[in-house]
Amino acid sequence: MPDATALEHADAMIEKAWGRPITELEKTATRHPVEDPLLRAAMHSRGYLTVVSNSVAVHQERLHALTRPGYVPAFYDLDRITASASALRTAHAESNTALQAIRHVVDARELALQPKTAPAPTA
Repeated sequence: MPDATALEHADAMIEKAWGRPITELEKTATRHPVEDPLLRAAMHSRGYLTVVSNSVAVHQERLHALTRPGYVPAFYDLDRITASASALRTAHAESNTALQAIRHVVDARELALQPKTAPAPTA
């Protein structure tokens, strides 16, 4: 997935870890009482990632509009370009942080599902 978004990566990780489609997992994660707290944590982070992904798209579009070929920015546009670039970098960082949080939840789930082995007796 060379051009996959962070949200697509998150969906793939979550679907692989739980073995079900995202739409089904979204329904399962909202049940009360919580049946799978790790799923709920992953889906909560995914919800945040959805918001941040939309923010990335908006800032990219704004930056592309301000720097399109053939367009000569006015003096006041320079501040808008700088602000949009900064906001885009921040949104990307937040996106990566949310993706990392999902990765940690998936790793924790895998560790929790590993069979427990008794410690070796000491002499």
